[in-house]
Amino acid sequence: MADRPGEGRSQLSRRSRERLEVLAFLRRMRTLAVAVAVVLTAGTIGFMATEGVSAWLGFEWSLDTIATIGSIPPPHTTGGQVVKVVLIALGVGTLFYGLVTVTEVFVSGHLAELLAHRRTQKLIDATSDHYIICGFGRVGRQVARDLRAAGARYVVIDDNPESRDLAAGVGIRFIEGQPSDDETLRAAGIMRARAVIACVDSDAENIFTTLSARSLRPDIAIVARASVESSEPKLRRAGADRVISPYKASGAEMARLALNPQVSGVVDVAPEYRMEEITVARGCEGEGRAVGDIRGGAIIVGVRDSNGLFEPQPPAERVLAAGDCVMAMGTMRTMDRLEALFNPARAQARS
Repeated sequence: MADRPGEGRSQLSRRSRERLEVLAFLRRMRTLAVAVAVVLTAGTIGFMATEGVSAWLGFEWSLDTIATIGSIPPPHTTGGQVVKVVLIALGVGTLFYGLVTVTEVFVSGHLAELLAHRRTQKLIDATSDHYIICGFGRVGRQVARDLRAAGARYVVIDDNPESRDLAAGVGIRFIEGQPSDDETLRAAGIMRARAVIACVDSDAENIFTTLSARSLRPDIAIVARASVESSEPKLRRAGADRVISPYKASGAEMARLALNPQVSGVVDVAPEYRMEEITVARGCEGEGRAVGDIRGGAIIVGVRDSNGLFEPQPPAERVLAAGDCVMAMGTMRTMDRLEALFNPARAQARS
């Protein structure tokens, strides 16, 4: 999704234009139906008045005349013949108008679009406890892949027609529209959703999306993306529960892995706590020491040896060998201490 803070609100998306065209078609068909009903009613009354027939026979006569079938004999009176001529003129014109309208919608393909949209909307309406991904750019696609891998249900909102085609190719439930629009969020099932993930490229759009989602569902969880650091407090004030900066997070992760090559993975579990996988490098201070000697204030969740055997909550006397992977959780200071114990560069510097 491109960075277009104001452009999206000033121009209708292709989906919006198609909906307007379909609505216009439905209005024309409604007008056509009313016109046919009026002509039939007028013809029925005219034949009853001029030919002295019953209401049902007058209706049949009018319908036969409008459809140009000619199965009923012509009227006997001059008034009836006038009614017939008027019905032929009005009826043929009305039916021709209806034929042109229906042909137009078939040729332009709007009927297929409408049916596809309704099928998608029915699937979304039947979905609950799902996640709403606002934006289907690189970040949004990665979020969708991770949610799919976790077996979670989700709906994608994006105003880029190319994203719609991409989502349709992999069977994603997709709504083309502005994520910050209340009606779009309602169509995505925000009242039944578990969380909203605002990951549009534009921070302004993410702020508007967060405001809209929070106003519709005060209790829903909202995770928002911030491209620049100055947008983080604004997103929190708008109602975001968690704010993620991909560039800031990836930069910090790259620096951490460069400084501590023995750390193979990091997960922030709370603002002040994180969980890490730390490999016991050969020659580090932690090699050959027991779990109880190295953990300090950290929680050792488990140890995976070099053969891949995982041992959850290892006892304090478990001795760590080179190649073991320690999974620990603790505060920033505690984890920094563990990283230092398993850093072979520090041990070489001391020696």
